[in-house]
Amino acid sequence: MSKQVDAVVDVLVVGAGSAGSTAAIAAARTGARTLLVDRLGFLGGTSTAVLDTFYAFFTPGERPRKVVAGIADEVVAALRAEDAAFKRPNTYGAGTGITYDPETLKRVWEALVVEAEAEVLLHAFVHGVDVEERRVAAVRLWTKGGERVVRPRCVVDASGDADVCHLAGAPYEPPGADVQSLSTVFRMANVDVERAEAVPKHELWALMREASASGRYALPRIEGSVHRTPHAGVMMALMTRVRSVDATDPEQLTRAELEGRRQCHEYFRFLRENVPGYEGAVLVSTSPAIGVRESRRILGEHVLTADEILSAAQFQDQIALCGAPIEDHHAGADTRWVYLAEGAAYGIPYRCLVPREVDGLLAAGRCFSATHDAHASARSMATCMAMGQAAGTAAALSVAAGAEPRALDPTRLRTRLREDGADVGA
Repeated sequence: MSKQVDAVVDVLVVGAGSAGSTAAIAAARTGARTLLVDRLGFLGGTSTAVLDTFYAFFTPGERPRKVVAGIADEVVAALRAEDAAFKRPNTYGAGTGITYDPETLKRVWEALVVEAEAEVLLHAFVHGVDVEERRVAAVRLWTKGGERVVRPRCVVDASGDADVCHLAGAPYEPPGADVQSLSTVFRMANVDVERAEAVPKHELWALMREASASGRYALPRIEGSVHRTPHAGVMMALMTRVRSVDATDPEQLTRAELEGRRQCHEYFRFLRENVPGYEGAVLVSTSPAIGVRESRRILGEHVLTADEILSAAQFQDQIALCGAPIEDHHAGADTRWVYLAEGAAYGIPYRCLVPREVDGLLAAGRCFSATHDAHASARSMATCMAMGQAAGTAAALSVAAGAEPRALDPTRLRTRLREDGADVGA
């Protein structure tokens, strides 16, 4: 089969999740001919395939502080214009969330990307990267029509798993023994929402402990959240825990998908048989893909640390803010939380998006450069959108200047991000 060689593009964005879609919008608006590719048949990644709540727009605590803006605000505004989103209070610890309808969000992402005049290619897997003189020269995609070769001037790796960085030979931290657990979410209809929400979380978790101890239910996580959605009588549950999985290993990931769906039915059975409000509930869907919190983390020009986030460190080249707690879904039955001071937020340096040793390449989203604990704070979707806007803007500015992303003046980048409505701090 002959290869199909695409025309050269300025910016190739791999992965159309919250980071990648935002990066493509930003790059195209900044004047770059942009191609956005994803392995799924729709945009949004985890935001539309798994979850229904954006976290990290606000710091947690009694006086929430908004720390993410820019394109992310446009996404929320478009959802609200269709009555498909609302603020959800800090019920379970991560802070104020913005709960939305994932089906509406699919259309919102599509509209914003198309309006920005970025090109889109779905059902496309990256399977190879050509590097010449330490610079990405081509990215090889596999599609239903065979191989396509894209020759970009800059690549934004927003794959979540740092797939492009891995194939290009950029250094990264592989998933370790402390890798965060995976989760499959499920949605239930015909729920008596008022009665269900009247059960406080400490009572729900006590019921879970009792049910698990009885031996009648296999519940690996003795906590989790259940919350209302924009639709009457519909609740979403994030309760499952699939432990110690290397999500870059296809066999392990396959087993995790099967286990995640099995757990969904077990937790649903627990809710229906034990918790007020769920007596007549029906399980209407499980997420089409399991949610991966952590896999490869690139080694960038700076590696963000837990000490830096807990001290609310600020950086001269920071391109985003985050005040989210360390939220570590470890292999145990609970979740480890470590909070910043009330209202505090730290900066995310541009250098955390710049991989070492390979040029023509940036990374954004949950594969950015951070330690395990720092990553457990900054991986939330609002922060990923902020990183995506920064990476897309930086890629376009670098191409326009004929320079490598690592040589881009961070002051110029921060100025442009501010002009485009982003919050980069002081």
